[in-house]
Amino acid sequence: MKRKAAPTTAKSPAKKARPEVPEYHLTPSVKEEDGSIQWPAPRVQMERARKIIIECAKAQKRTLIVPDKDADGLSSGATLSEEERKKMASHKPAYVFVIDHGSRSAPPVIDGEHTALVIDHHYATDSEFPKNSEHVSACHSPPVATSALLTYQLCEPLHDGVKDRCAWLCIVGTHGDLGNTIKWETPFPDMREPLKRYTKKVINDVVSAVNAPRRTATYDVRSAWDAICDTSEPASVLKDARLQAARAEVSAEVERCTHTAPKFSPDGKVAVFRINSQAQVHPVIATRWAGHLNSKALEFVMVANDGYLPGKVNFSCRIPRCARSRDPPVSIIDRLRYYASLTEQASDDANGTENSDTRRPLLERVGDDFARGHVQASGGIVSVDDFEELMRLMQIGVKALKTGEDSNPAKKKKEGIDPGQKNTLMGYFGKANQNAGTKS
Repeated sequence: MKRKAAPTTAKSPAKKARPEVPEYHLTPSVKEEDGSIQWPAPRVQMERARKIIIECAKAQKRTLIVPDKDADGLSSGATLSEEERKKMASHKPAYVFVIDHGSRSAPPVIDGEHTALVIDHHYATDSEFPKNSEHVSACHSPPVATSALLTYQLCEPLHDGVKDRCAWLCIVGTHGDLGNTIKWETPFPDMREPLKRYTKKVINDVVSAVNAPRRTATYDVRSAWDAICDTSEPASVLKDARLQAARAEVSAEVERCTHTAPKFSPDGKVAVFRINSQAQVHPVIATRWAGHLNSKALEFVMVANDGYLPGKVNFSCRIPRCARSRDPPVSIIDRLRYYASLTEQASDDANGTENSDTRRPLLERVGDDFARGHVQASGGIVSVDDFEELMRLMQIGVKALKTGEDSNPAKKKKEGIDPGQKNTLMGYFGKANQNAGTKS
């Protein structure tokens, strides 16, 4: 009896190696005039900020601290709207510390006599701060420190108790913005002791817990603020019932929305996910997909949420892992401003059509809530009509024509596609959406 030939097994294609991403702390620093490293902010700004903090402590006058609502802002302690300015002024503070809000040129923080200090790390020029305010900004001193880390570096030399009582807050704020794989090596301060004392897992769980309430539809930021202010032990934050409920709510909403299928620009540089949620989950989903999508062309991922604010589209953009080591580096702010500087006339001309109704570029009409934040993590808040115009300018969903291909859709043929191929990206999203529908 003849032996049967041993079954042959097709070799599976080799997995693509993940692109090497330089460690964050190794980002080249800039130098002060004397040759020393300028970190976490220009020395003259650091010295002036410390002087204001000491003056405030000695004055014993009414002080208002206005932190942002995320882990970085809350842990460390935008230019504010007119309504917020009035609320702040009602406290009649002598000192106002605005932390992690981002900034732009604007009237004084409040009316009346006061001293205002803006502590921040979002991208801004020296002219983009409220009138008559002082500022200390980390945005031009790479590796860019978070606002929590900047605040810790400001205060640590001023009081013996800061290192022991506030190191974990510094870590929570930093991990909240930079992720939990960041290495606490020079120029970052040595955090081995607090990480060992409190454990990295507990601190990272605190990040999720503190961030959760502001992402819920109820936007219950106060519960997170109270939780971190009422304790000196991070583990106790995790026992807070409201924070536990918020984490569960946000996790469920992220899971519901994260399988939305993306659409791409013709050149493959942008991937856009459209979701509809009353929760602020678009930044989380953008960060998640930025870690998964892999393409030589891809420059940034955008997640747009048209269910968060009535009549508005909130969108968050992140640079994918595959693009973080590009040279020159990708700037989301620059890319968004470029697309918004185009006109629909120019966009139509590129497609071989004509449109005589050319308006001013979108960039001149969207206002200050567009392309703010960081070069690697930006976004905006625009009207629905303006966002749809941005999508047209970026040509999202428009397929790139192959060389020699006719632009008439009726003549297009599907070529080079294996009809037997079942394992596709869109197949994954389709199944995920079907499963989501059966659960709802």
